[in-house]
Amino acid sequence: CPVCMGHPGTLPVTNEQAVDHALLAALALHCEINEHSKFDRKNYFYPDLPKGYQISQLDQPIGENGRLIITVGEERRRIGITRLHIEEDAAKLVHPKGENYSLVDFNRAGTPLVEIVSEPDLKTPEEAKIFLTELKLLMQYLNISDADMEKGHLRCDANISMRPKSDKQYYTKTEIKNMNSFRGVERALAYEIDRQSKLWQAGNPPKEQTTRRWLDDKGVTVEERIKEEANDYRYFPEPDLAPLHFTEDYIDEIGENLPELPDEKRKRLHMQLGITYSQAVVLCSSKTIADFFEDTVTELKAWVKSQQGKSELEEKTQKKLVQMSVSWITTELFKLLKESQQDPEDLKINPENMAELVKMVYSDEINSSAAQQVLKVMFEKGSDPSQVVDENNLKQISDLSEIEMNVDKIVKENKEAVASYKAGKDKALQFLVGQVMKETKGKVNPKVATELLTKKMK
Repeated sequence: CPVCMGHPGTLPVTNEQAVDHALLAALALHCEINEHSKFDRKNYFYPDLPKGYQISQLDQPIGENGRLIITVGEERRRIGITRLHIEEDAAKLVHPKGENYSLVDFNRAGTPLVEIVSEPDLKTPEEAKIFLTELKLLMQYLNISDADMEKGHLRCDANISMRPKSDKQYYTKTEIKNMNSFRGVERALAYEIDRQSKLWQAGNPPKEQTTRRWLDDKGVTVEERIKEEANDYRYFPEPDLAPLHFTEDYIDEIGENLPELPDEKRKRLHMQLGITYSQAVVLCSSKTIADFFEDTVTELKAWVKSQQGKSELEEKTQKKLVQMSVSWITTELFKLLKESQQDPEDLKINPENMAELVKMVYSDEINSSAAQQVLKVMFEKGSDPSQVVDENNLKQISDLSEIEMNVDKIVKENKEAVASYKAGKDKALQFLVGQVMKETKGKVNPKVATELLTKKMK
């Protein structure tokens, strides 16, 4: 990037898409949009900034006075957003292990980024983590960024200030940098609270604003420098970029692109589909999964409508299938995603096949154990569930006489367990059901096996 490296004669250009994305993010955060916005030069020397200044925004950012709602336990909390502005990214310093020099990677230099500043409304490290999680989700729903902190697509500097419980004023703040995960942010803040608490108890609270670096491997923060004030950066209007002017029509046009946001989606799924709010929270933790779930339910509803005659029965069946879908997606599918460390966006299963699997379990075509085997193959290959069931002979035995024959065999071969059951030991029944399942290679409905065993042992 010749501009970032300060090559003579090079001039910056405003990135229109970056401005539109910043406006979209500001609207999603309920910010007041500044009709007139401008860029400023932030002057400082550092190896990652060879031209000696960073293009940023000082007094006329894109948006101000916004909010983000987070849920802490049972409480919904409003976290204020001070401002949202655009600035250019700096280069990245690379420190080779064991060497006495550093390298500068300019690949990301000049990339436009959005900086979001929150009000001092967060009270605990846990709240900070929840806030970041919700902000990440919002950016993903807006399709602005994948906001992956470990890849550097989302970064966080945390400011912390402590005060006596009865006090209302703000005291000297400390900035913490170099946190590469949400868990890292939580740990760094917890450490800093402990460190500063000891300073307060010793009668020596922080008196100067400092910037501290988080060392994740050691679990401590170390002081880097005294924190600069805004006037130390000698801000002045960027002469090479024209100011921005947003008409009301243009802002409205950007606003029309706002998708359904996470909080709205959770509420709708909870109200419309009758799932619990906590289930909606889990499903909406990924937009891809939330959409996948909704498409699966749509397929199942269409199937129910084609099968049922009475509206009352139809509604009852739909509710059951919705709950089964929630269960299979948030337990079995999530487990496979976690084990394989795969992103939901790379999922090979389509909603039609997921709906078919749920239908097969609901209709007792296959039992839960077989369905788990089928789901694993679907996950790995994107296979059709019916095909997997046929190829692996996983259909449940529906012939009652065949099931009864297997039950008779197990009763005959396990007289000691039968005697234990008759003596009132319920665990013996579970053992016998397990033996029937083993004999039939899991192809019998456990409920049917239990009923027949109970009947035979009366």
